[in-house]
Amino acid sequence: MGIPRNTTLVVLAFFAIYVIWGSTYLLNKIAVSELPPFMLAGIRFTTAGILIGLLCKPLGISVAISPKQLRNTAIAGFLFLTFGNGVVVWALKYVDSGFAALEISAQPLVVLLLMRILQGKKIKAMSVVGVVLGIIGIYLLVSQKEVITKEGSVVGMLMIFACMVSWGYGSLFVGKADLPTNYFVNTGYQMLMGGSMLLMASIVLQEEWSSPLVWSTSVQSVMFLLIIFGSILAFTSFNYLLKIVSPEKVATSTYVNPIIALLLGWYFLNEQITLQSIIAAGVLLTGVYFINTSKKWNPRLKSNRPMQK
Repeated sequence: MGIPRNTTLVVLAFFAIYVIWGSTYLLNKIAVSELPPFMLAGIRFTTAGILIGLLCKPLGISVAISPKQLRNTAIAGFLFLTFGNGVVVWALKYVDSGFAALEISAQPLVVLLLMRILQGKKIKAMSVVGVVLGIIGIYLLVSQKEVITKEGSVVGMLMIFACMVSWGYGSLFVGKADLPTNYFVNTGYQMLMGGSMLLMASIVLQEEWSSPLVWSTSVQSVMFLLIIFGSILAFTSFNYLLKIVSPEKVATSTYVNPIIALLLGWYFLNEQITLQSIIAAGVLLTGVYFINTSKKWNPRLKSNRPMQK
């Protein structure tokens, strides 16, 4: 028996995965200007994981998990959150939020290439076109003089690419791994494990911790938005939509998120949007469209989308 479809809920859920997820780049950029990146990401995901666990009880959801599932959620948490998100937050110290979102939009391209390299999957003709367009789009994006001459930007771009590889491998891993069947429980454990490792990384790297009480009002607000809306609400909306509408419609967030991030970064942080960036975005997102429309959807894989947001 399927979930009853409520038009208002569907619209609100799409708003969440379009606008809220698109805004997380801006929110992280604001927060990382004041807070150490790994502490920031660690607090966000650990708190979200704990809150999800607390919500499971009144919802009547069992949080029981086997040792193997716990190990697998730790691996997924590391690939998606500890490295995949924590390093992106760190990279935002050196690159614009809109630029990061555009580079990350090429993630389907990375997943496709990893499937070819690691699993020997053949790339369909339409996907080949998408790969070529994606590579051209990335080149146009990262070759801009305004970007490569900015201090630390090249390192930031390379680290974001490394994160995309981590997310891509994580996507393949969760497609076959033994994980909790309830997506809410699965997400909670991944956030708790990934967030805990981020906090440990913060300690090892000797980041300077501070109490939320001494954070600026804007950063306190940003952290609240990242935890409640960016981590819990948006991801719940994403999984709700996967049960209600076709995955192709849900995947449209891949194209909308970078545009939202670009506009918010321009409006609130005065980030520059060059003509070459606009052209690169068009070419890159067209390539992603070709890849997404040609691939066959894996039911397990699509429900475990990398949580870069």
